Amino acid sequence: MFLNSQTDMPYRFTYREIAEALQAALRDDPFFSTMERSVSQDINEAKEAMIRYMDYSMVEARKYGELYLPEGKHYGASIWSKPLDEKLARQKSIEKKTFILEHMREGSLKTYSAIVTFMSEQANGLLPENIWYLSILAIDPVFQGQGLGTGLVETIIGKADGMGIPTYLETYTPENKTFYKRLGYRETALILEPVTGAGYSIMIREPA
Repeated sequence: MFLNSQTDMPYRFTYREIAEALQAALRDDPFFSTMERSVSQDINEAKEAMIRYMDYSMVEARKYGELYLPEGKHYGASIWSKPLDEKLARQKSIEKKTFILEHMREGSLKTYSAIVTFMSEQANGLLPENIWYLSILAIDPVFQGQGLGTGLVETIIGKADGMGIPTYLETYTPENKTFYKRLGYRETALILEPVTGAGYSIMIREPA
């Protein structure tokens, strides 16, 4: 059990440049902005913590799910979760909570747990057990509007399609729903999340 957080603890980056791009892209997203504010009133400290969070999320996806990075580029990424057996799921959860406590704040863990628990409860009964989850898709604001989003997801979607596996996502950004619908996702629920105070959509894509 951790009694104190240490946002100044050393952290070894694996994908620093891409993590910076993801933080910049998602800083106004209700979930990520709420997490960022939970770290500190110091803007720079909070930003650095979220850059670490993005880096950790990519490392976590590489270990437990799927990670797509454009070859030789640093403008964005897609980060996916996959179903795990009970032992691996518990290990993944412990590692994530340890990261948040060590590199963010105890309050950040409470915020994260409250949001994720609520969203998981809302998804219960809507999703098949084998479904893959697109947890983060983001492009550096400098590169947005260039049609790069599809390239970040089509490889993993194709992989899931080849295995007959559906995928889903949760988005707090209504403007993004048209993009996802073009990829074959359909909106199945619109929910108000109480911690962020924002609505989000659950969208599911059946394998082609």
